[in-house]
Amino acid sequence: MTLLTGLGVAISKRQLVRLMTADLDTFSAEDARVLRTGLASAPFVTVDDTGARHAGKACFTTQIGSDRFAVFRTGPSKSRLAFLRNLMGGVPSYVINAAALAYMRASHLAQGVIDALAGADVLAFPSHDEWIGHLRALGVTELKVAPDPVRAASEAAMWGAIEEQGLIGRAVIVSDDAGQFRVGEHALCWVHAERLVHKLVPANDRQRNAIEVARRMIWWFYRQLKDYKSAPNPQRATELSARFERIFKRRTGYATLDRILKRLLARKRELLRVLERPEIALNTNASENDIRACVTKRKISGGTVSEKGRRARDVMLGLAKTCSKLRVSFFNYLGDRLGLPGPRIPDLATLVAPNAT
Repeated sequence: MTLLTGLGVAISKRQLVRLMTADLDTFSAEDARVLRTGLASAPFVTVDDTGARHAGKACFTTQIGSDRFAVFRTGPSKSRLAFLRNLMGGVPSYVINAAALAYMRASHLAQGVIDALAGADVLAFPSHDEWIGHLRALGVTELKVAPDPVRAASEAAMWGAIEEQGLIGRAVIVSDDAGQFRVGEHALCWVHAERLVHKLVPANDRQRNAIEVARRMIWWFYRQLKDYKSAPNPQRATELSARFERIFKRRTGYATLDRILKRLLARKRELLRVLERPEIALNTNASENDIRACVTKRKISGGTVSEKGRRARDVMLGLAKTCSKLRVSFFNYLGDRLGLPGPRIPDLATLVAPNAT
């Protein structure tokens, strides 16, 4: 609205909303293609989420994006299942394959359940109802054990479907360490890792000095990782790996800080994923910047009421952010999609792929 009035276009908010929602299915389809192409072609995606209000209830908006695209999805849950469903474009399917079985074993699902699922006559299920019916027929829904076999098996089968369809490609998922995002090849955001140290409240000068030294060492190491991204080589990777251990194996005498350093040491593989994949991001700053628009809207106008309004907000915000990343005028994009005179804008999904010109 601000963009149009700033350009001298006389239009009311109601008129603008009517124009955008009248052809919402077309915009939604393009947004879905952007997500699918972005996930399949990007070397990495960063993710973040924030609270949202919809229909008077607490919900969550999840952002998924890279340097070439962004999408937003709002729903009642931010669970792992919800995230996997978002990766699949909101329409889940389930496949029992090698990826799914590996996921089940990593989740410590009971071996009897794994064997039953692997040995079944049917291994692919195109809908949630068919999948739950299959679990019910195998007796999985009646089991009262930990971890919850329905949840763990469903996550695994959805991950199997994602792998089967090649939805993620080789993308590394970079997150702030929220549990729902830890799937596939995963990397941790260094800014959030350092924030654990930064948020400590020292009780004396000795603890204050220990925190300051730890933070300086972390940021010094972070700058070295940034340099490595520009000129990666195996010898340098080995040196940085050893240096990481020296930093995070230190014991400062400040028990809380030492626990945090030990915790970060245990996540070495995810913090140093960049040594294997130097093309990935070291932080989730881009996602935090993208999702700030949702936070601002929540503070100013609350949330959405109708399902169409929720979908329109997610879709149009994602397309606007994608246009910005692709250096495409969102004004020209809207004009083209609404059939107004002006420049022709190709399907955004065709521009998201790295080899697009």
